[in-house]
Amino acid sequence: MDGFGAPPPATAPARPRRARRPAAAPGPRAARPVFPFSAIVGQDELRDALLLAAVDPAIGGVLALGDRGTGKSTAVRALAALLPPMRSVAGCPYNCDPARPAALCEACRGRPVRAVTVPVPVVDLPLGATEDRVAGALDIERALSGGVKAFEPGLLARAHRGFLYVDEVNLLEDHLVDLLLDVAASGENVVEREGISLRHPARFVLVGSGNPEEGDLRPQLLDRFGLAVEVRTPTDLKARVEVVKRRDAFDRDPEGVTAAWAPAEAALRDRLTAARARLEAVIVPDSAIEDAARLCIALGTDGLRGELTLTRAARALAALEGDPEVTLAHLRRMAPPALRHRLRRNALDEAVATTRVERAMEEVFGA
Repeated sequence: MDGFGAPPPATAPARPRRARRPAAAPGPRAARPVFPFSAIVGQDELRDALLLAAVDPAIGGVLALGDRGTGKSTAVRALAALLPPMRSVAGCPYNCDPARPAALCEACRGRPVRAVTVPVPVVDLPLGATEDRVAGALDIERALSGGVKAFEPGLLARAHRGFLYVDEVNLLEDHLVDLLLDVAASGENVVEREGISLRHPARFVLVGSGNPEEGDLRPQLLDRFGLAVEVRTPTDLKARVEVVKRRDAFDRDPEGVTAAWAPAEAALRDRLTAARARLEAVIVPDSAIEDAARLCIALGTDGLRGELTLTRAARALAALEGDPEVTLAHLRRMAPPALRHRLRRNALDEAVATTRVERAMEEVFGA
C-alpha cells in the first residue's frame, strides 16, 4: 500500500432532485454510512495491523497510540464495514460457530442449530461502562415480570468471534482492565453474581486506541496486545490536503462517497477473504522462527510472546500478500509493531522503542 491508499475514484454524477414525499411511519433505522477503509489516507502501519488482525485473530489484537484527530477511531469503524460476513447459529447471543460443534455454548448444544450469515461484530466498550454492562448480569425485566432468573448477556458476549474496541484504553478503569485480562487469558467469561452462575465463550480481537500523553497502560494489559502501532499527525502537505478533501466530501455526501469507493472496498474484502483461506498453507520455516527468537533475545523481551506474535504476524502478512512462505522481509516489516511495546525500560538507553527495534534488527540481520 502506498502512503495515500488507493487513488480516489471518479466522482459520481450528481443525482437529480426528487419531489418531496409525504412523511411515512417510522421504520427500522438504516445503518449510517461509514468512512471507507480504502479511502483512509496514510497511516499505513495502522491499516496493515488491523487487516492482519482480521486475517489471523490469534495475533492478539491491535493497540494504536498517537495524536488526537489522526483517524484511529475512523480506521477501526471502517474495518467493521469492510469485514466479510460470518456464519453464526441463529438466535444465539454469543455468535456460536455452527461449524464447530465442540465450541457451542450450553444453550446451543441442547437444540437443533440453524446457520445464518451475520456481520462480524465490532463492539464499542465505553470508558464509563459498568461491570454488569460489560460482563452481563441478571435480566431485571424478566425477573420482575416472571420471577425467572435469566442472564442478560453483556458486551463481551456480543463481541465473541469479533472485535472489541476501547477508545482511550489507557483511561480504562482498573476493575474493567482486570476483567479484560481474565477473559483474554481464558477465552471465556465467567459470571458469578445475583444467584447466577454461568460461563460463555468470549474470544475476540481487542483493539485499543488512545493518546499516550493522557496516561500509560498497565503493563499486563499492554502485553496482551499483539501489535502496537504509532499514529502520528502527517507532516506532508499533500497528505494533509488529501485527508481534508476526502473527509469533507464524506461529511457532505456520505452515500455518494461510499458508493464511489465501493469497488475498492470490494477488492480489499476479496483480498482479505483470500488471505484467510491461504493462511494455514503459508510455510513458516525453522530459520524464520530462529530469526525471530534471535531478535527477541537481542532486545531482551520478557517471555516468549514476542517471537510468537512476530511469527504469526509475519505469516498473516505473507498470506495477505500472496507469498507461499515467511521470509526475513516479512519479519523485518512486522518487528516494530510486534515488539516495540514489549521492551524493558533501559535507563542507559534513551532511544525510543522503534529506534531500539530497528537498531537490533541491523545488529542481528545486517543492514
